[in-house]
Amino acid sequence: MQKTSVLPVAPLRDGPVFPYTDVPLVFGRSKSVAALKSAADTNRLIFVTGQKDPAEADPAQTSLYETGTICQIKHIFQSESEVNVLVSGVSRAKIVRLQNMNDFLVAEVEEIPDEEFTNDPEVDALATHVTQEFQNAIRLGRGFDFFVLMRVTSGLGPAELANQMAQVLDFTSVERQTLLEETNVKNRLQKVADQLAKEINVIELERKIISSSQQKFDKNIKENLLKERKRAIEEELGEMDEETNEVKELEVKAKKAGMPEEVLKKTLKEIKRLERMSNMNPEAGYIRTYVEWLLDMPWKSTTINGTDITKAQKVLDEDHYGLEKVKERIVEYLAVMKLKNAQKSASGGPVTDDGVPRATSLDGEEEKEAAPSLPSEGKKRKASTPTILCFVGPPGVGKTSLGKSIARALGRKFVRVSLGGVRDEAEIRGHRRTYVGAMPGRILQGMKQAGSKNPVFMLDEIDKLGNDFHGDPSAALLEALDPEQNYAFSDHYLEVAYDLSEVIFITTANVLETIPPALLDRLEIIHFPGYTSAEKFSIAKKYLIPKQLEANGLVASQVEITDKALETIITRYTKEAGVRNLEREIATVFRKVAKKIAEKDTGKKIEVLPDDLHKYLGPYKFTSTIAERKDEIGLSTGLFWTQAGGGILLIEVATMPGKGTLTLTGQLGDVMQESARAALSFVRSRWKELGLDEKLFQKIDIHVHVPEGAIPKDGPSAGTAITTALASALTKTPVKKFVGMTGEVTLRGRVLEIGGVKEKVIGAHLAGIKTIVLPKDNQKDLEDIPGYILKDLEFKFVESMDEVLNIALTKANGKTKLPAKSSRRSRIYPERQRLYLRARR
Repeated sequence: MQKTSVLPVAPLRDGPVFPYTDVPLVFGRSKSVAALKSAADTNRLIFVTGQKDPAEADPAQTSLYETGTICQIKHIFQSESEVNVLVSGVSRAKIVRLQNMNDFLVAEVEEIPDEEFTNDPEVDALATHVTQEFQNAIRLGRGFDFFVLMRVTSGLGPAELANQMAQVLDFTSVERQTLLEETNVKNRLQKVADQLAKEINVIELERKIISSSQQKFDKNIKENLLKERKRAIEEELGEMDEETNEVKELEVKAKKAGMPEEVLKKTLKEIKRLERMSNMNPEAGYIRTYVEWLLDMPWKSTTINGTDITKAQKVLDEDHYGLEKVKERIVEYLAVMKLKNAQKSASGGPVTDDGVPRATSLDGEEEKEAAPSLPSEGKKRKASTPTILCFVGPPGVGKTSLGKSIARALGRKFVRVSLGGVRDEAEIRGHRRTYVGAMPGRILQGMKQAGSKNPVFMLDEIDKLGNDFHGDPSAALLEALDPEQNYAFSDHYLEVAYDLSEVIFITTANVLETIPPALLDRLEIIHFPGYTSAEKFSIAKKYLIPKQLEANGLVASQVEITDKALETIITRYTKEAGVRNLEREIATVFRKVAKKIAEKDTGKKIEVLPDDLHKYLGPYKFTSTIAERKDEIGLSTGLFWTQAGGGILLIEVATMPGKGTLTLTGQLGDVMQESARAALSFVRSRWKELGLDEKLFQKIDIHVHVPEGAIPKDGPSAGTAITTALASALTKTPVKKFVGMTGEVTLRGRVLEIGGVKEKVIGAHLAGIKTIVLPKDNQKDLEDIPGYILKDLEFKFVESMDEVLNIALTKANGKTKLPAKSSRRSRIYPERQRLYLRARR
C-alpha cells in the first residue's frame, strides 16, 4: 500500500527537486513563504513541484505538474525580501487532491516508488559508466561541486546516482520534469548517460577552439617577430625584396603616379612609416588609407580631346532648345579656350584644351620622365582657366543638363557635386587625419571619381550653402574657384597641394542674393530666363514626349497628344519657368493611357484632345488673368514678373468721403506700398493739370487694392499703373482696357527703367493686351522678345507720367489732358544702380 501525506505546497519556476539530493531554494512569493513557514512549524516536510509557465506569478492549480518531490527542510535563512532554504529530497510523490488555504496551497500527495531492478547487470553497468563519464567530464574542465563529486564517487546506488546526476547536469526544466516522472531506473540512467556524452563533446569542442585560437595568436606573434627581425637584417644588408614586399609595391606605384616632387616625398615618407609599423597597430590602417588616397588621385591623367566649336554648337543645339544667348556665351568661352590652346601649341609641346602642357593620357602612358611639380608661390603664374561660369535661373530650365552637354562637347569627364544644405567647411576641404573616419572633401572626392585631371566639374546649388559653428563652406570654395590660386589647392586630409587649374568649374544657383560677395566676385554670371509658352511647346514635342513615351513603355503609334491639348497642359496645368512639372503632367497622361491599353488593347491609336484632359489630369490647376472687357474708371492694368513667367496685374482704386486716408490692400510689400504713396503724392502735386479741387484730398479717403490678395506682391515697377488708376479715379476718366504698363515713377513724374521686360510682354500678350507702355530706357530689351509677339503689339516708350496718362486715359479734353513734355534727366544712373533697381523689382 502506498503512503499518503497532507503537506504544504511550494511551486518552483526552475524545475523540480530530485529525491536523495540536497538543493538550495529561494522563496519570495507570499504563498510560497507561507507554505514554508507552515511546514517549518509542523514536521518540516514540504511538497515542491514545478509550474508549467515559469513567468506566471500566481500559478493556478491547473498550472502545476502533478508529480513533484516531498522534501525535508534542513536550514532556513530569511532576509528582508526573500527566504533561502536548503532542502533534501525524500521521495517522489503525486498530487491526489489539492486545496487552496487562502495563504498557501495544501495537497494530499501519494508517494511513487521506483520500479524493481534487482540483479539487473545492465543497470549496474550503466551506473558505473555514468560515474566514470562524470569523472572524465571533470578532468576535461567541467565545473563541479566538491560535495557532489564526493557523493557520486562514494558508491551510490543506481537510483540515487540517477537522481543526483539529473540534478547537476544541464537538463532543461521540461527534461528534468520528465526524468522525475520516470520510475524506471534503467531509463533514467540511460538519459543521464546520453546527456553526459553531449556535454563531454561540447567541452572537447571548446577546448579545440581555444587551442586553435591560441595557436593562431601565437603564430601571428611569431610571424610579426620574425618579420621585424627580417626587416632589421635586410636594412643592415640593404637587401629588400621589392616583388614580395607589399609596402615596396606601394613605393613603386607612388613613383609611377606622376606626383609632384613635394607630394612624392611625403608619400614615400608615409610609406616608410607604414613599413616600420606592425600590422597589429591600429594606426597602420589609417596610414594605408591615406597613402591609397594619394595614389588614387589623378595627378597627371588627362582626357585627350580637342575643342571643336562646330561640334560644340551642334551638341548644345541637340541637347537644349532655345537659350540662344546662353549657348552663344558658352561657345565664346570654348572659342577662347581653343585660341589659347593654339598659342600654347605654337610654343611647342603637347597641351590640353586649357593650354596646359599635357603629361599623359588616361591610359597612364608616361610622356615626360620627370614628375610634374607645382609652381612656387613666388613665381608669377598665368591661370589657365580665367573664368568660372555661374548659371543662374529658376529651377527646371536646364542648368545642370547644360553642364553635361559642355562635357560631352569637349569629350571630358563630368562630375557633379550638390552643395545644397552643406554647412560644414570640412565637406569642402576634408577632415584632419586626426579624426576617426576622416576623408577628403567633396572637391578631391570628385576628382578621384572623374579619374582625370581636367574634368568639367559642376558645383550645383551654390546659393544654398549654409554656415554655422563648423565653419563657412562658401569661404572654403574661394581657393578652389580662384584661378589665381587653385593650382595649389590644399585639402585638410591630404595636406598636399593639388592642381585644379585644368578643371572647368561650372556653378549653378537659383538666386544671387544668398551667394557671399567674395564668392560671387569670382564668378561670371550667366542668367537663364524662363521658357516662354512657345518654347515649352517645342521642348515638349522634341524632348519630353519622346522621353516619356519610352519611360512608360509606349510608342508614337499608340498615343498622340494633339497640339491644342499640349498647349492647354502648358497654360492651364503648369505655371513654372522650367519644364519639370510639364514633364510630370505629360507622364501622368501617358501612365493613364498605358493602363487603358494594358486593360483593353483595341489596337487603335489613342488621341488625347483638350476635352480629354479633365479625365487624365483633373480640373484646371491655374486660371489666366485676361484683359478687361470695357474701359473702367479707377482700374488700370500693370505687368508683373516672377520666376515662373509674367502676366498682367489689375490695380483698383476707389474713393469715398473721408479725411484723406490712404488704404493699401492686396498683401503688398514695403516697396510696392512706397510706390503707391509716391504715386498719390505725384497726383496731388498735379491737381491743377488734372482739373481737381485743391481741397479734394482732405475730403476723401482713397483705397488702393490689388486683387488675388493671397499672393504676396512687391516691387516698384507697378508705379505707372498705380498712378494711372489714381488719376482715373479722381478725374472720373476711364482707363483704356487694352493698355498695359510698367515702370517706376518718381515724385517728379519720371518713369524709370525696370527689368523682366521679356516675361512681362509675353504674359501681357497671352492676356490679350494690345498696347504696352514701357520706360524709354527699356527699348533695348525688345531684342529678346520673339518676333511673332512684336507684330501683335504696339509699344509706347515714355519718359514721364504725363505721357503715360495721355496714352492710357480715354478722355483727352482740356480738363484732363496733361502736357506731353518729357522730363529732363537730371542725372545718368550708372550701371550698378540699374542692376540694383532690377534686383529690387
